[in-house]
Amino acid sequence: MLRLSRARKAPRDLALRARMVELSWAGEYVPAIADELRCSQKTVRRWLHRFNRLGLDGLEDLGGQGRKRRITEGERARIIGLVKQPAPGRLTMQADGELAAEDESGPPELDP
Repeated sequence: MLRLSRARKAPRDLALRARMVELSWAGEYVPAIADELRCSQKTVRRWLHRFNRLGLDGLEDLGGQGRKRRITEGERARIIGLVKQPAPGRLTMQADGELAAEDESGPPELDP
C-alpha cells in the first residue's frame, strides 16, 4: 500500500486513495486525512469503506461511468457510411470537363 500511495507512475486518483488508506492505518482520523489531502470527509469515508469492503480493487474506478450511447454500433457504422458517400445532386467534374450529378434527384450542390 505504501508503494502504491507514493508511486510516481500510478494514476493520480489511485495514489490519492491509497494515501487515504495509509493515513488511516497510521491512526489518523477522517477529518485530519481530508485536511491533509484537501478533499471532503465524505470522499475519505467513501474510499475507506470501499477499501474495507473490496480491498485494493475497491480503490479502482468503477466501469460504466459516463453517458451511455444513444445509438448502436450498427447505426453508427451506417451513418458513417452515408456520410462518406457523395451527396445526391452534388456536381462532379466528368472526364470530358463537364459538370454532372450522379444522382440528379437531389438538390443541386456545388463542390467547395
